[in-house]
Parts: sequence; structure tokens; C-alpha cells
Amino acid sequence: MSSFKAENLYNVAGKVVLVTGGSRGIGKWIATAFAVNGAKVYITSRTAKDCEETAKELNALRPGSCIALPADLQRESEVERLVEELTKREKALHVLVNNAGAAWGDGIDEHTDAAWTKILTLNLQRVFTLTQKCLWLLREGAEQGGMDGASYKDPARIINIGSIEGLAVANHETYAYAASKAGLHHLSRTFAGRLGWEGITSNTIACGPFYSKMTQHLLDNLGEVLVQRTPLLRFGKPEDVAGTALFLAGPAASWMSGATLTLDGGSIVAMPSARQSAKL
Repeated sequence: MSSFKAENLYNVAGKVVLVTGGSRGIGKWIATAFAVNGAKVYITSRTAKDCEETAKELNALRPGSCIALPADLQRESEVERLVEELTKREKALHVLVNNAGAAWGDGIDEHTDAAWTKILTLNLQRVFTLTQKCLWLLREGAEQGGMDGASYKDPARIINIGSIEGLAVANHETYAYAASKAGLHHLSRTFAGRLGWEGITSNTIACGPFYSKMTQHLLDNLGEVLVQRTPLLRFGKPEDVAGTALFLAGPAASWMSGATLTLDGGSIVAMPSARQSAKL
């Protein structure tokens, strides 16, 4: 049995990481955490300018690095091109963060077929597409971690960014989005069951509300209501999701696979009556 090294529990130095939707919001926070902790981070998003600006910003932080590989993940051909570009630069991938996504909020009478196509394609289908095409790089990443008897010392990691709206019915109407995230959570578990044998773990972070461009409209209209329904009485901070991603990518989580970590300040398990009692 290897010796216990508590100081290395969150160590990601030297790892190669790909973060989709990495130019802003949750993806940028996660990419930042990896870069400042010594990883080599590739970020992708649809807008090349945003990718380049974020990469420049993160490269100034050191000791890790950040490389922009812009791509429109709605298109399968762009996923293929992205992986080809990554393959030219790397022989292994240690961490794949599937974060890119979109939301759609319309009432049940107005929710269009086009909305379903867009949201399910990006939030669910392309997660499978990209993961599938990155598999050989992830397998190489697991091999580079070395073997300890019959098991992998340091598995490659798939980290999927889900949502509490895929776990419980929200108080607003986001049919395609909620369904896509519920599907993503189960896809992640399916990845874990299939790929663990090859030294690849798959876990999900089910996020509650974080301030970002995608959630701005929702939080501007329902923000106060959502805060009051959250036991910890605030929205998520960058440190919350970035730290959780580092945990899932480091030695501390090398035996965790198929998990869905709820990151929502307790909102999904809130007991309104308990809040009243706490005020007494």
C-alpha cells in the first residue's frame, strides 16, 4: 500500500486539462483553479476572442498555463476539429471538464422544438461526442498515472457540470434544460460504470445558482426568492465550484466515480419550517 501523503490531496500540477465553455463563468473559474495550481489547461468556447482573452489572463497567473482552442461544440465537425488540434499538442489528457451548455426558459406553451434540439444537442449529446472522441487521450492519461497491482494509481477524470434542476423540479419553467441535465447526470454514471475498468472516473457537480451570463436573467428576476430558499442564504461563489473540481481531479477523489455532488448551499434539501424555528 502506498504511503499516505496528506499534503498532496488536491495536487493537479502537471496534469493536462480540457475545459469546455472555459472562457467565462463557471468554466473560467474552474480553468483558473487548475492553471494557478500548476496544470496545463486548454479552454474552448464558441467565441475565439473570449478564449484568447481568458488564456492571456490565466497565463499571467502561473505556475500553470492556458491555451485557447475555440470551437462551436454544437457542430460535430467542430468537436472533431477540436480533438484533432488537441491531439497535435498532447499525447494524453488527464482531466476533461464538460462544462459548456446553454439554457432556455419558456412556458410550456411556448417551448419550441428548436429549443429542445439546441439544448439537448449541446448539453447532452455533445458531452457524449466529445468524451467519446477524447477517450484514447484519457486512456493514455490513466496509463501515465501508473499501476498499483491491478488498479490505477491516478485515474483520468471526467467532470461533468450538471444542475440541481436535473435533480428536482424548479420553481420556473426550463423543460429542455432540466431534462438535459437529468440526462447528463445519468450519462455520467454510465460513463463511470463503463470506463472505470480502464482507469477513467466520471463524476458530476450538480450546481445551484451561480452568477454568470447564462443565469443573469433568472437571478435578476428571481434572485432574492432563490436566496431566501437557500439555507446558507447566498449564491455560489467561484471558490465553491473551482474547489470542488480540484477535489474531483486530485488524489483525494481517485476512488470516487459515478457520484453526483450537489453544490447548492442546501437549497435542494431546504426545510422552510426549520428556518422559522432557527429564528425563534
